[in-house]
Amino acid sequence: MPEMTQPILKSMVVLGLGYAGQAVARAALAAGFPVAATRRAPRPGEAPAGITLLPFAEAGPAIAAATHLVITAGPDAAGEDPVLATHREALRAATGLRWAGYLSTTGVYGDRGGGWVDEATPPAPLQERTRRRLRAEQGWAAALAGTGAALDLFRTAGIYGPGRSVLDDLRSGQARRVDKPGHLFSRIHRDDIAAAVIAAALNPPPPGGPPRVLHLADDEPSPSAIVTEEAARLLRIAPPPLVPFAEAHAAMSPMARSFWAENRRVANAATKAALSLAWRYPSYREGLRGILAEEACQHGTDPA
Repeated sequence: MPEMTQPILKSMVVLGLGYAGQAVARAALAAGFPVAATRRAPRPGEAPAGITLLPFAEAGPAIAAATHLVITAGPDAAGEDPVLATHREALRAATGLRWAGYLSTTGVYGDRGGGWVDEATPPAPLQERTRRRLRAEQGWAAALAGTGAALDLFRTAGIYGPGRSVLDDLRSGQARRVDKPGHLFSRIHRDDIAAAVIAAALNPPPPGGPPRVLHLADDEPSPSAIVTEEAARLLRIAPPPLVPFAEAHAAMSPMARSFWAENRRVANAATKAALSLAWRYPSYREGLRGILAEEACQHGTDPA
């Protein structure tokens, strides 16, 4: 009689149940992971059904028992990674940990004058917030070195999706169509983030090696104004007037100015090959249509 083998138990903790974290948690649950997730001060009913919601400060036991971790929380104002600062002992106790995924930013590449960066491009952050992100990446690599757990660094482009897109800005009257010729942005739909994270968790790099860099960016870096025009077309409204960049810049927040200060295109071929994955929303066009279709499904309305 053949020897019976026990199934390998697995569990995932999502550290930071924000916009992307919720999508990752739902996708992990659908993939068969028992899932716990954290918030600083959770409220009843805040977590998707089937997901255990924990106060961040009390997540140590769950981290110590996890086989998979996803970290969406960014560094604090002092530059410290909150998970490493609060739960380092729990990480040391996580002897069953096999994989961790850290959601970082493509901002670690700095300004490339509109040129391409790929997964092998050395980081060169120009701003303090992106320098903090790079230090956090390095902190996670150091924390997991020698543990046998694999680490994926998800360098993520601008995140959009239902409830967080130019469609909402147009409806609220806050959308602006800024004219800066040659300036491109990369972006990624929330649901493609979730799909990529779960694909990586199920197909990790070899343990003990260097972190794997993965790019969460769609196939078509595009000017912001073009995306706004397409969203307006889908909503059957006139796009806002085109505003010269110099005029728009004067009214921008410091965060918005920091985004417009850098221009790069983010390649993703190595990421999709490593994960055997194609984006559900390969460009903003499919992404915006998908958002409208989801809204129509929820509200029983015409998606157009």
